Amino acid sequence: MQYYGAPETQALLPFPALVNMLARTVRDYANGAITCPPRTVVPTQDGNGTLMCMSTVAEDLIATKILTIFGKNPALHLLTIQGMITCADAHDGRFLFNLDGPTVTMRRTSAMSMLGIRTFASDAVKRVLIIGTGTQALAHVEALSALYPGIEVVIRGRTPEQAEHFCKQYATHLLTLRPAAPNETPFDVVITTTGSTTPIYDGKADPHCLIIGVGAYRPDMAEIAPQIVRASQLYVDDPIGAPTEAGDILQAGVNWNSVHALAQALDTPADPMQPVFFKSVGCAVWDLAACRVARTML
Repeated sequence: MQYYGAPETQALLPFPALVNMLARTVRDYANGAITCPPRTVVPTQDGNGTLMCMSTVAEDLIATKILTIFGKNPALHLLTIQGMITCADAHDGRFLFNLDGPTVTMRRTSAMSMLGIRTFASDAVKRVLIIGTGTQALAHVEALSALYPGIEVVIRGRTPEQAEHFCKQYATHLLTLRPAAPNETPFDVVITTTGSTTPIYDGKADPHCLIIGVGAYRPDMAEIAPQIVRASQLYVDDPIGAPTEAGDILQAGVNWNSVHALAQALDTPADPMQPVFFKSVGCAVWDLAACRVARTML
């Protein structure tokens, strides 16, 4: 069975095809055509690491992601997160291929944000603010370069120096990439990609500015100010995982009956006159969408 490393996995997941496949897979999941049990999390005996296993079964494919997370690895010049995704045929059980796990996570997460833009952005996208300078910030720059060439992407980091370094390191001719100026506005889209435990974006809720929260994956985390959440139409990519993971929404104390699934918006558009906050928490089903794309490319 062939294993595809990070560069090969990236090549097998072009963003246009991945976004389209995510839209299809979101609908399949909402319609009950995909089974996705809770993930398994097992700590190592010494407590220094964690094994995570996430499986998904659809009518066509079976996808299983295995990850190890070791927080002390950077000091050893090793990756913190390592893993792979194994894809099998759902009709006969044949193992088909392995993909690099972190690369799939990066690309399907940023592709989900692109699906959010396609679904919720009320105006043409010309200026995007990305808050964060980590791997997900880079993945989103790559996705925007592929799908919205020519736009301006502004980076806000923990410090101006971090934002400046990020922009110099990942400069591309496909779009304008530059650090954010102090108190700079307005933007068509704001994407937050950090692990902050306190809000890092508190701009005014605006129907002309789509806000996408990618970080804040635990209840004790929050990137978006509560007043923005309360003033917005709320959508999540995974309505099963979000009630225990979407820190921004949980800390805002909103009624979960007012939170809608992305699948609903694919067929019934959101009100364009009201602000939208789209929270992406991730889901193993989105890895299966990536496997579907990779299979078509092989």
